[in-house]
Amino acid sequence: MASSQLLGGTFTFKGTGKTVYRFGYGAMHLVGHNAWGEPENRQEAVAVVREAISLGINHIDTSDYYGPHIANQIIKEAVFPYTKDLVIVTKVGARRGADQSWLTAISEEELILAVEQNLLNLGLESLDIVNLRVGLPMGTDETSIDKPLKVLVKLKEQGLIKNIGLSNISYKQYKESESISDIVSVQNHYNLAYRKDDLLIDELAAKGIAFVPFFPLGGFMPIQSEILERIAASIGESPKKVALAWLLQRSENILLISGTSSVKHLRENILAGSLELSAEALFELDKIGTTV
Repeated sequence: MASSQLLGGTFTFKGTGKTVYRFGYGAMHLVGHNAWGEPENRQEAVAVVREAISLGINHIDTSDYYGPHIANQIIKEAVFPYTKDLVIVTKVGARRGADQSWLTAISEEELILAVEQNLLNLGLESLDIVNLRVGLPMGTDETSIDKPLKVLVKLKEQGLIKNIGLSNISYKQYKESESISDIVSVQNHYNLAYRKDDLLIDELAAKGIAFVPFFPLGGFMPIQSEILERIAASIGESPKKVALAWLLQRSENILLISGTSSVKHLRENILAGSLELSAEALFELDKIGTTV
């Protein structure tokens, strides 16, 4: 079992009583390429989830549209029945086309079906946190989230959802949500080079709301920075590890969900949770958001 320090310390989701280590696991890579179909090695995928739990990770981020269905089925196969401290966060608001496309799915019928499928494939009666995923396949928009968010509120009242989060939202959409539902987390595109949500992160931190960055290492366009390379070399660490450590030190409400399909890479990634960057290194790394 890893220590709290190794896993970046802890964070308690506001109003839930649920405390997690700040270094979690993202399940997208449990399935095939483009989050579609079976993984190349299902036994290895199951082993990765079991290793994550063995290392002390108690926050798994997933969605039933990874596969579709397969990521959640692997999680269930790996660690069901779940420990009481495990928090499984899932997303609804999208579905997969037969051509592997990512399609918006925020009608009432689609959201209800998505919640039911998550419950079925995870083997749960109620979901810890459900993020409403809106916006474009790559990027946010300013469309009102009133109707889909109210569907999740109804499902929460029915006991199928315990808590609600938001994903891929604009600042305007976050402000709209405040009059509709309590929000416990926001999951948006953010990393050392992509800093659009700096102000939102600070506002959420002041309110005790989690911020979970997706594409923490750049996603489809990995971070390329001379500054990052230089800082990493100067302290004898990998650029990837430094970029993840920077996120943990950026704000105490940031939670990492670094994903991998390899036990080896999982063990390497988790080492970022105990890497303390100096004030000088942080000062230099902060420049990347304006230079990349």
